[in-house]
Amino acid sequence: MQQQQHARTSSVDDPIFEVRNTSVSFDMERGESKVLNEVSLDIERGEVLGVVGESGSGKSMFASALLDAVVDPGILTGDITYHPESGESIDLLELSDEEIKQVRWEEIAMVFQGAMSSFNPTMTIGDHFRETLSVHDYDVEEGMARAEELLSDLYLEADQVLDSYPHELSGGMSQRALIALSLVLEPEVLVMDEPTAALDLLMQRSIIQLIREIAEQRDLTIVFITHDLPLVANLADRIAVLYAFEFVEVGDAYEVLKAAKHPYTRALLNSTPNLDTPREQMKPIEGAAPDPVSVPEGCSYHPRCPLSDAVCERDDPPLDSDADDGHVAACHYVEDVPDAVPLTLQEVKINE
Repeated sequence: MQQQQHARTSSVDDPIFEVRNTSVSFDMERGESKVLNEVSLDIERGEVLGVVGESGSGKSMFASALLDAVVDPGILTGDITYHPESGESIDLLELSDEEIKQVRWEEIAMVFQGAMSSFNPTMTIGDHFRETLSVHDYDVEEGMARAEELLSDLYLEADQVLDSYPHELSGGMSQRALIALSLVLEPEVLVMDEPTAALDLLMQRSIIQLIREIAEQRDLTIVFITHDLPLVANLADRIAVLYAFEFVEVGDAYEVLKAAKHPYTRALLNSTPNLDTPREQMKPIEGAAPDPVSVPEGCSYHPRCPLSDAVCERDDPPLDSDADDGHVAACHYVEDVPDAVPLTLQEVKINE
């Protein structure tokens, strides 16, 4: 496939991250497995960016790349520049092991999908906070006061939670405690990889609202990874859609959900379970996402796309970076997409 071109939308005036031509690959016996393919994207300071796609689309690899945390034997290449609020810009991929450890948690923190797997079952929640503060040479007494404040902000009884072992907390309480732990060193960026996937619908919505409140209170930049487009509607300022390890659509959350430009984004919306849409109108996306070892030439979505023709099979469309509103899509036939893939979703409730 051709190189994915840079998507710097007009809405990004003060980037906290500049990601350029970034790839993650694994050498396998059957060939090179490229699980992130030369992606480029700017992330705005203070925004909530929703990164959406099917399982296996490259979402978690993008999250790991932002922290230079791709596990061996994965190979991370490209350029990722982090611009802290104060101080010089940082080329994350040029840092030493010790330097990147300091950036993680202190500058850029991550919340993983399952809180229970992130906590040591032999330690209380309070011990986790104290250990994190000590390892990063923070004042433990001041840090624990901040931990209590964070837990209270997340509607938890701080004393009770800090004295509890992980198994003594419910799923929702554990996830909120993990969010508080990720914020105790006061990072500027929070990367969240499917943090609500293991929770029921009611708790998911509650956590989403809490994340929004925390982001506004603490001027956080959040990168929220999810497979669920409607779920992120009330959280994200912008949405970036990944398909086959590349970004295929980026734009304002309202515009992407109400007027998606890429056939994959529209198909993803049509396949999402929704109480307001009749079941017979919900359609799974035909076919399967490509194997990372054998991604199709041209547009990677063409084997599943109703608009596919010889041009799509031959040429990989770039993200249209000339859009005035910053809403861009990698499709040769953007103008024809609404008629070819009509949206069946009756309503997506979005905080405008």
